[in-house]
Amino acid sequence: MAAAKKKATAKRAPPKRRTPKKRAAQSEGLDALACALPAGDTSLARLEAQIVAEGGAILGRYKEPLGGHPCLLAALPIGAIEPTPFQRDLSDAHHKRLAEVIQKTGRFLDPVIAVTSPRLEGKADDGPGFWTPNGRHRLEAMRRLGARAITALVVPTREIAWQILALNTEKAHNLKERALEVVRIYRGLLDEVPSRPESSFAFYLEDASLVTLGAVYESHPRFAGGAYHPILRRVLGFSDAPIAEVIARHEALAAQLVEVEVAVSGVVAQLRERGLVSPYLRSFVVARVNPLRWVEGEPPPAEEVLEKMRARALKMDASKIRQEHLARAGGVADDDA
Repeated sequence: MAAAKKKATAKRAPPKRRTPKKRAAQSEGLDALACALPAGDTSLARLEAQIVAEGGAILGRYKEPLGGHPCLLAALPIGAIEPTPFQRDLSDAHHKRLAEVIQKTGRFLDPVIAVTSPRLEGKADDGPGFWTPNGRHRLEAMRRLGARAITALVVPTREIAWQILALNTEKAHNLKERALEVVRIYRGLLDEVPSRPESSFAFYLEDASLVTLGAVYESHPRFAGGAYHPILRRVLGFSDAPIAEVIARHEALAAQLVEVEVAVSGVVAQLRERGLVSPYLRSFVVARVNPLRWVEGEPPPAEEVLEKMRARALKMDASKIRQEHLARAGGVADDDA
């Protein structure tokens, strides 16, 4: 019986990231000479015309060496490019530091990635000609330095803009930043392709629970999502229904999650009033009210899990919790986003 109980309460290991297997040396992609686009190649003609029409200059044409996809190296007017509207907020300290480094070297050597904006695709009446999904801080640093132009690798496939979590390597994302970017991408997709199934965007969105968490962070910026993320990941997957329909569920779950947090915060406040101290108070309470602790196999629907958590938090007797219980707890610190 004890063995069965131990098995039921054992912590599940988080899913491992799939790292590409190491290939044999020099076995993939194009060789150096094959990366050159032949004279007269017209695959980028439309994109080249758009760049020139926006006041930019074509600096080079090539096939990127792994997949062989055609790209352009261009100089774009600084006013012709903006960050995608769904990426994380600007870090004032980070872009100022970048500006300082660029100014000291006197060189801008790291082109941003750019795609055509909705205006150039005929989906908007105004706005810049180009979006960058991964160069917000570099772009702002150049603007701070008064630059007239910026170099960009211009990609003809606009879907690259949705792959922001993979492309944005300037500064590591925390959970809040990832969730906000994902929900912003989601809302951008609602404008462009509302009838496509949510599951078709799994690569861009990374994790369905991030959509729900992002919807919470939009209205509650100080929400402690780290305590709830492992639970949501277990009960939420990508749906085959159109994103125009699924967004309503994410928003409803976000509202439920806020109610759970209100109940959990009440217990945390009681524990602090009793003088109990731990950086993991919230994680401790969330773990206590988590009904998935005893569930093996397929979990219940997310709505049911969150409702049980709220009900258990409201009934939780904080007077029975002692400091030694907290000493054995771990997890995500209360202020971890």
